[in-house]
Amino acid sequence: MAAVCALLLVACGGTVAGTPRPLQVGDVERELVEGYFEDLNEAGTQGTTEQRDLLTDTQHPDFRDDGCRLPSGTIKVQPAMSTLRLDPEWTPPGADEHPRGVVLVVAVTLTVVQDGSEVGSQIGSQHVVLLNGKAYGFAPCAP
Repeated sequence: MAAVCALLLVACGGTVAGTPRPLQVGDVERELVEGYFEDLNEAGTQGTTEQRDLLTDTQHPDFRDDGCRLPSGTIKVQPAMSTLRLDPEWTPPGADEHPRGVVLVVAVTLTVVQDGSEVGSQIGSQHVVLLNGKAYGFAPCAP
């Protein structure tokens, strides 16, 4: 009986070919994040309504009902793509759980534009989640 158990354990514990590597941000992920910010900035050049619609459409599906009040005007976001990295432990402020998908974070310069004039700028970080081949964000909320 012991020989049969040992044989079963050996049969179930086979090795998998390959070399283990930590998850990394690849070209596909980088392109999705860049496209997210390009679309956001393009919508901002079209107007406040267009950008708010895009922010609503690209808000992470699990966090759409957070009651975020967007800043007045539009925003322009310039990501420093060299800082893009995985952030698997992050949860949105006030949330108890990790968002579905692959969470990435990137340093950004966020500029608020009102009536064609830049009225404020801030450097910070922005989280983007890749889920089912699409980039989702978390709308920048006004205090």
